[in-house]
Amino acid sequence: MYWLGLDIGTGGSRALLVDHDGRQIAAVTAPHEDILMEQPLYAEQRPENWWEAAQAAIRGVLAAAGASGAEVQAIGLSGQMHGCVILDAANRVIRPALIWCDQRSQAQVDFIHSKLGRENVVAAIANPVLTGFTLPKLLWVRDHEPDNFDRVRKLLLPKDYVRFKLTGDFATEVSDASGTALLDVLHRRWSKTMLDGLDLDASILPRVCESSEITGTISARAAELTGLAAGTPVVGGGGDQAASAVGNGIVERGIVSCTLGTSGVVFAHMDDVAYDAQGRVHTFCHAVRDKWHVMGVTQGAGLSLQWVRNQLAPGLTYEALTTEAATAEPGSQGLFWLPYLMGERTPHLDPHARGGWIGLTARHSRADLIRAVIEGVSFSQKDCLDIIEELGVPVNSVRLSGGGARSAFWRQILAHIFNKPVASLETQEGSAYGAALLAMVGTGEYSSVPEVCRTVIHERETLAPRPREAALYAEAHRTYRALYPVLRSALAGA
Repeated sequence: MYWLGLDIGTGGSRALLVDHDGRQIAAVTAPHEDILMEQPLYAEQRPENWWEAAQAAIRGVLAAAGASGAEVQAIGLSGQMHGCVILDAANRVIRPALIWCDQRSQAQVDFIHSKLGRENVVAAIANPVLTGFTLPKLLWVRDHEPDNFDRVRKLLLPKDYVRFKLTGDFATEVSDASGTALLDVLHRRWSKTMLDGLDLDASILPRVCESSEITGTISARAAELTGLAAGTPVVGGGGDQAASAVGNGIVERGIVSCTLGTSGVVFAHMDDVAYDAQGRVHTFCHAVRDKWHVMGVTQGAGLSLQWVRNQLAPGLTYEALTTEAATAEPGSQGLFWLPYLMGERTPHLDPHARGGWIGLTARHSRADLIRAVIEGVSFSQKDCLDIIEELGVPVNSVRLSGGGARSAFWRQILAHIFNKPVASLETQEGSAYGAALLAMVGTGEYSSVPEVCRTVIHERETLAPRPREAALYAEAHRTYRALYPVLRSALAGA
């Protein structure tokens, strides 16, 4: 018997099979088309391409495992958060989806806060509205493409569009819905305050469920396209960060995760709701029933290293880049990298933030430039961790995942900058793995999410900070934090 996790990411869709003991049997990723960036701050993808990739990934993982669809007991879904997928009356996609890193909607954010009052918004959804969230994207369509808006009959998140294609059902779950700016996070239901205050029809929203709840079953048509068996249950799943947290075992107090993908996320479990009054971190429903989480986000984490590779070192692998970076001295000879390539969320809430190297001299080598990028992204993640601790969330250790965490060099830098032990796990799959574990809970294989995580997730390696480097990076972090306000002031109006 197997359980399947399907993650609809930014770069591709990944299908993963696990057995009863949580062991990975096979995994296959089908790439997505490149992000459409027609103008600065724009970022779009075609939902139809996600579905094409999801079909390929599911067929591929069944073939890789030598498994039949009938052996899959349930499917859990995960996906990139905040995307705006709009369907017409015939359930056709109206336009490409504005995805998580699209930053065009600042005017709509300002309108929401002005019309409803920022304090009222935070009281309604436990967060201020940000350009990355789904709601202002929908209002951007209303303001700039009224003909398209008039055709809207359903608003879905990326993984929930794929759910619809798999099952024919319109449903979402609480963790992903929290990032729409339309969910009452405290009460885990759609917010009447937000809907009524903005004259939005509640009928366009899918029903909202808990993450391990069964939301539908594989349709006959989807079975033909994917190789899955018709009638196989599909559970709610989670937004990519909540699902990744399940995959990393961040489902009880004291353990925090740092996930370094295209974006970087520091994530902590909460038994009760707490939120930052300034909105620098997000408070969302967790994929654990009746629990919450807080997370800080660096928009351009792995994206920063990807940009460096593409522009300055084409053809080199990420391993080669980190190997070269390791030849530079800690602190990169006073060179700093601000990772604001797509604006920034934590701690600045500034879609217009700009990145770059600061402190460049003729002495600096390419190794310094690369190391400064890794350090700068890590400083930004430290900003996230600091705010989470300010909220009274205990942080005993940090579990690392994502592409950046595959580098022992980067893991050690994070230990120094966080000044805390950092651990890597035996399973590094994150979101797809967490979605599969949620599917196991949904079918009753385990009684709860904490139970399955305690049983199947194990730490592999722990790195401790060294006092000398920790002190050096603490001083460097203070300098790093002083740079953004100066740069922001200098570029104001540019």
